[in-house]
Amino acid sequence: MKLRIKGNTLRLRLTKSELEYFEKKHFIEERIEFAGSIFRYSLQADNNVFLSATLENNSLIVRMPFPMAKEWTSTQIVGFRSEMKIADNKNLFILVEKDFKCLDETNEDQSDNYENPLSSIHP
Repeated sequence: MKLRIKGNTLRLRLTKSELEYFEKKHFIEERIEFAGSIFRYSLQADNNVFLSATLENNSLIVRMPFPMAKEWTSTQIVGFRSEMKIADNKNLFILVEKDFKCLDETNEDQSDNYENPLSSIHP
């Protein structure tokens, strides 16, 4: 699972096998080890009404409503997005999506990624 953060935008991308795991367990987690600490980020299906995120004890937790998780894992829907109010006049934009193969050159192993729908347009 990839995590991308820029400003108040948070984006998670899952490969095919990660999405299959999430479909079965309703939870998936990654971790990054630093000298002296570990940062975890996870996606959890739960009873929330909206896609949301919290930061607790060095852990970023993105919560996805069960109906949304079921629809996402069982259809061709690429992902879901939401804006979560975090303060007066401030929002956190959250995007959770399937991870597509890149159209440009990369050294990253993409064998578990979804076929990019634009690959037929940009060979």
